[in-house]
Amino acid sequence: MKTTSIILIFTLLGFGCTNTNSEKNQNSKIEVLQTLNDSLQSIVNGNKPDMEQQIITSLTFQKNDAEQAMNFYVSLFENSEIIDVKRWGKEGPGKEGTIMQAVFQLNGQKFMCSDSPPVHGWDFTPAVSNYIECRNESELERLFSKLSESGVVAMPLDNYGFSQKFGWVIDQFGVSWQLNLQ
Repeated sequence: MKTTSIILIFTLLGFGCTNTNSEKNQNSKIEVLQTLNDSLQSIVNGNKPDMEQQIITSLTFQKNDAEQAMNFYVSLFENSEIIDVKRWGKEGPGKEGTIMQAVFQLNGQKFMCSDSPPVHGWDFTPAVSNYIECRNESELERLFSKLSESGVVAMPLDNYGFSQKFGWVIDQFGVSWQLNLQ
């Protein structure tokens, strides 16, 4: 009986040690996996700017009116703000105080603008325009009215068959806008 008790005790200790070793082994594996996970997470977070590339519309103004245009656009759209403004200084090629580069957002979409020191042989073209899907008719009419002030109406508000109401304007700064109501 004494021998049986000793064997039983050693067997239980063996199982206990095996379980302890197994738990230690599992804990060790979990720690290694956690370390790997943390390392990969660090790599992913460190590369976020590269992974989240943004395309930002850049508007080049040639009449030193970038700031006026930017302020006008920000006043028209909800969720809009001027994010950053860099100005030409005395020593810069641009007129002092004009916009070297500014970043703003219109309804959450980022834009850049600048006042170009040289006047180029090109300007804005209606072939590239900002397309706005309006929420309702009053928003469509308000934007159309404001954007067409001192601008050019390329297509008046109407039903052209592809939507309820559509209009195309080139604003006072030469920037083209398509306004649509589904």
